[in-house]
Amino acid sequence: MQAIGEREKSIEDALTSAEKAKEEMARLTNENEQLLKAARAERDVILKEAKELKDQIVADAKVLAQTEGAKLIEQARKEIDDQKKRAIAEVKHQVSSLSLEIARKVLQKEFEDQEKQEALVADLLKDVKLN
Repeated sequence: MQAIGEREKSIEDALTSAEKAKEEMARLTNENEQLLKAARAERDVILKEAKELKDQIVADAKVLAQTEGAKLIEQARKEIDDQKKRAIAEVKHQVSSLSLEIARKVLQKEFEDQEKQEALVADLLKDVKLN
């Protein structure tokens, strides 16, 4: 009888241990699920922050590119305007130089002949009125 009692006690202890192990497994499973939920939530937050950061970096890069592009366009316009002004000034200089050279050659040709010089002086004197 004592053996049966010990056997019953042993079975009862085994059942109690099994129940405790089952409860411990349920607790650990629940704890695992809570940790997984927390890890997923943290992952979602990290992904959201990473996406927001990426979007901000892209937006900043676009603004910077537009600003730099506008600066480059303005510099190009200014350079074109400066080159145009220099070209116009050079053309004016060349035109004036050519005009002076032509006038010099015409006058030189005109004054080669003494009679033409005297006729020009006489013509100019006619135009001058004496007081």
